[in-house]
This record gives sequence, structure tokens and C-alpha cells, in this order.
Amino acid sequence: MSRALPKYNKRRVVFIGGAAAVALTGAVIAGTALAGTPDKSSTAQSARTLSDPGTISCPDVKSQLPAVPASAQAEVDRNLALLDTQIAEANKRLVDTVGQGGANFVQNAILGPLKDKRVSTIDRIAISIGRQGTKPTGLDSLATCALNAAGATGSTGATDDTATAAPSATAAATEAAGGTEDTGDASSAVGTISCPDVKSQLPAVPASAQAEVDRNLALLDTQIAEANKRLVDTVGQGGANFVQNAILGPLKDKRVSTIDRIAISIGRQGTKPTGLDSLAACTLTK
Repeated sequence: MSRALPKYNKRRVVFIGGAAAVALTGAVIAGTALAGTPDKSSTAQSARTLSDPGTISCPDVKSQLPAVPASAQAEVDRNLALLDTQIAEANKRLVDTVGQGGANFVQNAILGPLKDKRVSTIDRIAISIGRQGTKPTGLDSLATCALNAAGATGSTGATDDTATAAPSATAAATEAAGGTEDTGDASSAVGTISCPDVKSQLPAVPASAQAEVDRNLALLDTQIAEANKRLVDTVGQGGANFVQNAILGPLKDKRVSTIDRIAISIGRQGTKPTGLDSLAACTLTK
């Protein structure tokens, strides 16, 4: 004849069952948490992707130069070293800005400004050689650099897929301006670039240099117009320093080179003006 369990034993059974239920619930929660934890290998892969944005490569200028006059060698070497510095700085920026901007960020904020700097530096090399010999031509073709990323080489660093997926900079600017194609409205929204007037600061220009001076003064106006257009076309791109790094900085480099040509052309028949480089920097007015 079986005996009924004492009452305290029944309570113990209930308690043990409750503890088992709690333990089971904890196991389910722990299992769920583990299921949602990113795999370490995928995290490592993401880290590798971010740490390997590619590298920038540029055509070698030194090997394309003619014989350099001894009197120009120091200046040429200094500018060749500057070309290397510019590439190193661009590669550093490539790493520092991983994930920023849209599909055309690398082209607009890194490769484009790098090209502008190289054009200016290469031009100074050609001018220094030309002072004592024949100025080399065609070196500007060596200014464009390319991004080598993920096994692909291209000057824009963007594939056809990304170009299709992302709206163009012009389209973005148009949308920001209210959906019209009137760049005047967009320009008033993003501001305008203003630069010091160079013509009013020039000394008397020799008649033999007038045509070249006028041509370069017109080029300064063209550079400002192009910069203002780029300001509109890149609305919303990049970070806080995008305008400075991708537009105002390259514009200053172009103006330095153009103003230097003006000074050189005046100096051929008279006294070369000094201090004009202070007129190269421009500002954004909103």
C-alpha cells in the first residue's frame, strides 16, 4: 500500500520544477543572443575591407623629362619630390576617408584635386627647364592618376554598378535646388566662390607680354567659373571640409600656377612682379 508524499516534498518538487523552467528559459535566451552575434570571420572581413581601400598610382614624370639644365636641376628635383609628397598625402587621405561621400567621392575629393596639384607642379618643372633650354610640352598628360582598388584599376575608383546605383552629382544638385535644372537657383543656395582681382594689382605690362597676360587673366576667370559650377554639381557630397579640399584648395593651386605665368611673362621684358601669390587663395561666400 503506497503512501502519499508529505506536503513539504510536494512543495520541493514544485520548486525544483520552477528552477528547471528558469534554467531552460535562460538557455533559450542565451541561445538567442548567441544566434544574433556577428560571426568573427565576417567582422574580420569587414575590418580588412575598410583597412584596404586601395592605392593611388600616377605616371612617372622624371623618366619623361628631357635633359635638365644644371641651373634648373635643384628646382626640378624639388618639384619631383613634391609630386611624391602629393601622392603620399592622397594615399593617406584615401585611408582616412574610407566610407565617406558617395560613389564619386574618391574622384571628386582625392583624384581630382591631386590632378590639379600635379598639373601645377609639372608646369613649374617645364617652366624651370624652359628658362635655360626648350620648354618640354605634353607633360600635362602625366598629371592624371588612378585608383587601384579590389584588383581593379580606374581613374574614378567607381564601377559601372555604383555609377548606376547612385544619382549623379548634377542630379543631386538639381534635386537640392528644388528639382529644376536652373543652376542659378542652386548657386544661390550653396554660395559662390570669390577671388582677389589680379589684373588691378599688376604693374605696367610690356606690350610684348600683353597677349599672354590677357590670356592668363581670362584663364583665371574660367577657373573661378568652373569652381562655382563644381560647387553646384557636388552639393551634399563629402564631409565638413569637402569644399575646401575638393574645390577651394585645387582652385588655389591652379591660380598659383596661372599667376606665376603672368609674373614670368611680365618679367621677360621688365621687372618680374612679386607677392602676387597672395592673390591666389579664394573664399566661399554664402
